[in-house]
Amino acid sequence: MTESIHPNTTLGAVYLTVSDLDRLLDWYQRVFGFQVHRREGETAHLGVGREDLLVLTERPEARRVRGRTGLYHYAVLLPSRRELARAIARLFSVRYPNYPTDHVMTQTTYLDDPEGNGIEIYADTPEEGSFSFADGEFLARDARGNLRSGRDPLDVETLLRELMPEDRLEEPMPAGTKIGHVHLHVADVNAAVHFYHDLLGFDIMGASQKMGAAFLSAGGYHHHLGLNTWQGEGAPPPPPGALGLRYFTVGLPNQTELEQVVERVRRTGIATEQTEYGILVRDPSQNGVLLTIG
Repeated sequence: MTESIHPNTTLGAVYLTVSDLDRLLDWYQRVFGFQVHRREGETAHLGVGREDLLVLTERPEARRVRGRTGLYHYAVLLPSRRELARAIARLFSVRYPNYPTDHVMTQTTYLDDPEGNGIEIYADTPEEGSFSFADGEFLARDARGNLRSGRDPLDVETLLRELMPEDRLEEPMPAGTKIGHVHLHVADVNAAVHFYHDLLGFDIMGASQKMGAAFLSAGGYHHHLGLNTWQGEGAPPPPPGALGLRYFTVGLPNQTELEQVVERVRRTGIATEQTEYGILVRDPSQNGVLLTIG
C-alpha cells in the first residue's frame, strides 16, 4: 500500500537555466512582479520578499531544445482574485502576451518568459465550482452545477473590477504568493505516476489516457503536480546544459518526513545527491526534484 506524502507538503523554488540573466531579471521585476532577493555571480534568487520562489542560473551558451521532457509550466499562486487582476492588468499595461483562462476552480493566465519558460499565474476560486476526473474524462462544473469546459476564456472585464483605486500595478506581487504547482513534460505518464505516487507519495487526483496527463497532490489540493506526454511518448530528456528546468523543490514539513520519503526512493536504487539546497533525485524522465524541509 502506498504511503501518502505528508499533507502539509508544499512546493518551493523552481530552478531554471537561462542564457541572459540581466535581461530576465529586468523582465521578472518590471513585467512579472517578482523581487530580486540576492544575486551571487551567475545565480539570482527571486520571490516576493521572503522564501525564494525562482532561482535563475546563467549559462550564456545554453540553448532551447524542443521535443524533450522538462518544464511545461510552473504556476505562481496569488492569494486573491484582486491580486490576479493586478497581475493581469500589469501584463496588459506593457502589452505582454498572456492568455487568461477560466478553469472554474481556478482563474488563471498563461504566458512565457522571454526565454520560453512556461508560467501560469492563478488564484484558487473554489466558490466558482470544481473540476474532477470520471472514467478518465476531465469534468468541470460551476457553482450552479452546470457542466463547463474548464478551459473557457476568462471574463477579464469582470475580474478587473476587483481592482481598487489604490492598487498600483508597478508594485511587486504580495506576501503570500507562492509556487502552487509544477506541470512537467514526461516520457511516460505511468512511469512518472509510479515515481511521484508510489515512491514520493503524492496522491493521484486524476488521470486521463485520452489527455495523456495525470494530476497529483498532497493533502487533497486539486494538484501540486501535472504530468503530460504532450512532447510525445518516449520524449528524451534535454541534453546537459540546455535552457529550462534544472529542478523544482518539494518541501516536507520536518526532518522525519523528509527522511521517510528519501528512504523510499533509495530502497528502489534511484540515485540521490546531497546539494547545498537539499537532496536531489530525478524522475524517470530525468526531471530534477529537490527534496528539502519546507
